[in-house]
Amino acid sequence: MNERRRNIFVFGLDDFHRADLESLPRADEFCFHQLLTYEEATRADLHPTDEMLPKAERILEEFDGSVDAVITHWDFPSTVMTPILRKRLEQPGPSVEAALMCEHKYWSRVEQKRAAPDVVPPFAAVNPFADEPLSGLDLDFPFWLKPVTAHSSNLGFLIEDRKDFEKALPKIRKNIHLFGEPVNHLMGFADIPEEIEGIDGYHCIAEGLISKGRQCTLEGYRYQGEFEIYGVVDTIRDRHVQSVLSRYQYPSSVPRDTQERMEETATAILDGFGYDNAPFNVEFYWDRDSDKLSLLEINARISQSHCPLFALVDGASHQQVVIDLALGKQPQPPHREGDHKVAAKFMMRVFEDGVVAHAPGPGDEKLLEERFPEARFECHVSDGQSLEELPFQDSYSFNIADVYLGGKDQHELLEKYDETKQLVPLEILRRPEIV
Repeated sequence: MNERRRNIFVFGLDDFHRADLESLPRADEFCFHQLLTYEEATRADLHPTDEMLPKAERILEEFDGSVDAVITHWDFPSTVMTPILRKRLEQPGPSVEAALMCEHKYWSRVEQKRAAPDVVPPFAAVNPFADEPLSGLDLDFPFWLKPVTAHSSNLGFLIEDRKDFEKALPKIRKNIHLFGEPVNHLMGFADIPEEIEGIDGYHCIAEGLISKGRQCTLEGYRYQGEFEIYGVVDTIRDRHVQSVLSRYQYPSSVPRDTQERMEETATAILDGFGYDNAPFNVEFYWDRDSDKLSLLEINARISQSHCPLFALVDGASHQQVVIDLALGKQPQPPHREGDHKVAAKFMMRVFEDGVVAHAPGPGDEKLLEERFPEARFECHVSDGQSLEELPFQDSYSFNIADVYLGGKDQHELLEKYDETKQLVPLEILRRPEIV
């Protein structure tokens, strides 16, 4: 038994993820502290990074006790603020440059192409503020266009032709500062190579399409130079709008030999990044017909969306992996020790703007938990809320709620989800219906 509990500071710790952490098998060894509120850690549009990073540092300096680890499960900017703080605290973790290589999509593609060119689509930098942004772009339509740093598919557009580009451009110009300002600030803490210096946060990346095939995510870590992949999660997209996520499902049904090829590729790329002593997840597409792999992106964190899935199938959230690495220990995550053979996170979405007429309340959630004891439900909206107020949505839909479920197989998962939608009804008034 440890002599004292370790103090773990978690960026944007909220009640939902505190429950994940406090349910870990070794949770009694730790004391979890919130480092910035959820909004401060994730809404750089409302809480500028140049203010939040010093605030986080002050919280750590003024803490009356030892600061044993700083961790995050959220996306940018906390993925880069975390290694900055760890460096100042002389704690193990990836370099700021390695974390930025994951977050800066253009820089990441440049390094990926050096290590594994066969899995990287054609790509190019685009300055959306140039007089002729498409001038000199050596990339044929169609392509994806998105900021060099963003998340949740925010400001990501499928560009079929010049008309699509001209339609997307005003939205990008209006909102790219939400990511541009924080990434430019944080790039100031890293040694940026000359070929990347001119591609700042106000640039976009255009990428050839790689959305054909099945998508899955490798969850892993690197500890003192050694790689370990401990789980592979399938990403299921909407049948009608391929850019929109429908659910995550664990474990993956992609063949094991294909997963091994993904692992070898991810290892080579992260070796090139110099990424070490930290968790990561890597997203691939696999085209069954051609057996071709395509790399979507690399993230310098675990996926917080996958935490309950690992708990349901393996017996513990992979938050334990993050904690062990931050403390300088090699993780030993459990495997298939949970109560369910499969698990999924379902994302409830609507595809038109509107106002919430009814959002589920505690009574609805209690009925769900009584019916499916393993279920966890997160509602992102409230009565009377306009969907256009939701932050960081993709360009084609609104994610209004999430539900996590476990089962014996995929068929049971889908049946449970269908019943869940009846137990936790969400009523949205479309704009034409609003009086």
